[in-house]
Amino acid sequence: MRSSIAVRIHLMITFVLVTCGAVAGACFGLLLGGRLTAAVAGAAAGLGAGIGSFLSRRHVAAFLRPDQDGARSGGYAEGIADAVLVSIATYQAAVFPLTPDGVSGQEREARRTVAYRVSAYDGLPLAVRVSAAAALEAVDQGQDAERARAAMKALSLTVYDHRAGR
Repeated sequence: MRSSIAVRIHLMITFVLVTCGAVAGACFGLLLGGRLTAAVAGAAAGLGAGIGSFLSRRHVAAFLRPDQDGARSGGYAEGIADAVLVSIATYQAAVFPLTPDGVSGQEREARRTVAYRVSAYDGLPLAVRVSAAAALEAVDQGQDAERARAAMKALSLTVYDHRAGR
């Protein structure tokens, strides 16, 4: 049976935490009273760090586990969804500038590339991906600013609905 990368990372962090706790406890014990105190303090600190890490493993694993639609739980997916919204909004501003010749062709292409790359990220929830694709399609056509605005409004509402607090 192979363990996931998240479990391996948590195990490595636990090892470092227990080792650092034991060393810090031993140093503190040496300052207070000698070798016996150092051994007791080091063992107590290492044991405390190990027990704390053992008790928190479910919470850490739940934080790193993907949801049903492939997005990570918590604020991770919300942050990615917000980044998609901002990147597509900057691309929309480049396609429909407020002043003529306000954005160069190179800048427009750079903003388009960023918007597509962020929208294609695997950790993005499915509903946000679909809405982002519709917004990118509307902006890519570049002929109807109202349609692009409506698609961006739909994307922003989808991102808002995806937030955990709702």
